[in-house]
Amino acid sequence: MAVMAVGQEKPNANPLAGKSAAIQEGASLFRANCSPCHGLNARGGTRGPDLSTGRWTHGSSNADIFRSITQGVPGTEMPGAGFEDSEIWTLVAYLRSLAPAKAALSGNRLKGERIFAGSGGCSQCHMIKGQGGRLGPDLSRIGASRSVAYLVDSIRQPSKDLSDGLLDPNNALGFSLIYDSVTVVTKSGERITGVAKDEDTFSVQLLDTKQIFQFFLKKDVKEVIHERKSLMPAYSEPMLSPAVLQDLVAYLVSLRGD
Repeated sequence: MAVMAVGQEKPNANPLAGKSAAIQEGASLFRANCSPCHGLNARGGTRGPDLSTGRWTHGSSNADIFRSITQGVPGTEMPGAGFEDSEIWTLVAYLRSLAPAKAALSGNRLKGERIFAGSGGCSQCHMIKGQGGRLGPDLSRIGASRSVAYLVDSIRQPSKDLSDGLLDPNNALGFSLIYDSVTVVTKSGERITGVAKDEDTFSVQLLDTKQIFQFFLKKDVKEVIHERKSLMPAYSEPMLSPAVLQDLVAYLVSLRGD
């Protein structure tokens, strides 16, 4: 397999751009090699960002994307791949074919930031740049890794991506989702609910709703109940108007880990 040498740049023009056969080949390569981290449809998995939005944190030119694939991305879990140049260009062609038409966001980012930190209560559970809660995922780079549609769904229907089970349905290797809900019922009948963090045959660890880590030996409890739902409430229109939602999403989209 040919790997591009460090410092070697590829031309910015993709010789296979827009060719249906190349796009199909790229889709097959992606499913076989990239989907475990980025999801079957490149819409994001448990470890890799959404690649279908047309937004690229580490460079948006064809040469940039080519380099990210061949050399990996330092400081992230993205490794370099040993594909032939022609195979990489099919991957680039496939990813380009997924990019939606750009739509202007109508929300106000600054208003959204105030909602996140204030009335929306988001910062109680979510952390940004080291500030905030730990019950939900860190959102410091959410704008670089997830689409607008995904963000809206996550706010309106936070359990949607958990509804098919405790494993990410887009993840071919079966990495566990870490934000499903778990309830431990003690032998005295007390129920402790939180976010599952780790579990094996003999023990379970969770972050409870007070954001305190709890560890239990299964032999010492009555029951461990997993639920296919998020602890995050569903923000319906009466709770969060469409205009306020647009402001909040505009702020989230701006979070790119800069």
